[in-house]
Amino acid sequence: MPRIECSRNLAAFLDLLAFSEGTKGRGDDGYNKLVNPAGFFGDYREHPDVLVQVNPSLRSTAAGRYQFLSRHWRHYQAALGLPDFGPLSQDKWAIQLIRERRALADIEAGRIDEAMRKCNNIWASLPGAGYGQPEHPLETLLAKFTEFGGVLA
Repeated sequence: MPRIECSRNLAAFLDLLAFSEGTKGRGDDGYNKLVNPAGFFGDYREHPDVLVQVNPSLRSTAAGRYQFLSRHWRHYQAALGLPDFGPLSQDKWAIQLIRERRALADIEAGRIDEAMRKCNNIWASLPGAGYGQPEHPLETLLAKFTEFGGVLA
């Protein structure tokens, strides 16, 4: 469950992202997860900035519940006034990315398929992302959204 106080649908969508990115329920509910196949990091002061060989053709610094890349950390840390890379900061950053994609209203209205379509250029595990990484089927993620307490339109 996200650590930030937010609406039922936004909380369910954040959980959906964590599930889709493979972090939900792992370690500190994903907040301390490095990209697979790596493990966990132990210090929330900064983005861990660990470069992981994901497969023969992909290396990544993705970390945290929402698998943020280290190259974006300083920008969002400054823009949002984030004190650290802790759970609350990660939730705020994820919500900002959703806001930038103009998907918040869709989430609140239960138009989750539309919200995922708007956000799939950020999260490679969402349907239609097209990054050559495994994507979850839309039906699976819609079912998870309702399982996590969200209400579909």
